[in-house]
Amino acid sequence: MSAQLLSTSQGRTMVLTLSNPGHRNALGPEMYAAGVEALSVAESNPEVRSVVLTGEGAMFCAGGDLKRLQANREQPPEVQAQSIEHLHNWIEAIRTFPKPVIAAVEGAAAGAGFSLALACDFIVAARDAVFVMAYSNVGLSPDGGASWSLARALPRPLVNELLMAGERIHAPRLHELGLVNRVSDPGRALDEALALAERLNQRAPNVLASVKELVNEAPQATLTQQLAQERTHFVRNLHHPNAGIGIAAFLAKQAADYQ
Repeated sequence: MSAQLLSTSQGRTMVLTLSNPGHRNALGPEMYAAGVEALSVAESNPEVRSVVLTGEGAMFCAGGDLKRLQANREQPPEVQAQSIEHLHNWIEAIRTFPKPVIAAVEGAAAGAGFSLALACDFIVAARDAVFVMAYSNVGLSPDGGASWSLARALPRPLVNELLMAGERIHAPRLHELGLVNRVSDPGRALDEALALAERLNQRAPNVLASVKELVNEAPQATLTQQLAQERTHFVRNLHHPNAGIGIAAFLAKQAADYQ
C-alpha cells in the first residue's frame, strides 16, 4: 500500500494520520498534496477548530523513503526538486494555517518527520519518543524547514550536533529545551494531544489566529512594527463578537461559548 494521509474527526478536531505502516510511516508525494488539501478544507470549515497530526501505530514518521530517494538519483534533479517543493508547500501551509496544529509523536520522528513536527504549533510526545535529523547519516542535508526551525529555537552548537552529527534526542530533553510542549506516557500522545486540542477549541478562533500570525511575524519584525501589528489585531478582536461573549462571560463568572 502506498503512503497516504488519513483524515478523521474527533469532535471539533481534525486528526490527520500519516499512514505508510510498511515503511514506518515514511513520507511520500501523495501525503504532501493531501496535507495541503486537508488544511484547506479545515480552514474553510468553521466546525473544525484545530488539527492533530499523528502517525499510524507506534511510529510517528521515519522521514523520506530512502528507496524512492535512491531511485530519484537516476532521474533529472528537477524530479527531486519538485518533490521537495511539494513537501515545503505542506510545511508552509501548516505554518500559515490560522488554527492550532498539534503533533502527537510516538516512537520516532526522523528526518522530514522531525521537520513536520517542528512546523506544528505544539508537540506532544511520548516519554520514549526519539527525534533525529538523520540526513547527514545518509549523505544528505536537511529539508522541510529543519534548519530554520531549529536555528530559531535552540543554541547553535546543539543545532549543529543534531544536523551535522545526526545525534538522537529524546522527548524529555526536548521538553526541557522548550521544543516539546507535553510529555505523555507511551501510547498516550494522541490522547494528550486531543485533550490539548479540546482546550484550544474552547477559545476564540479569531484570537488564536491572531496569536499565530503575530508569533510567526515577530522574529522578522522590529519592536515598532510588532507593536503596530499587536494594536491592529487587538482592535480588530475587540470589535469581534467573541470579545463581547468573552468579556460578558468573565464578568458573569461563566464559561464562554465562542463563535
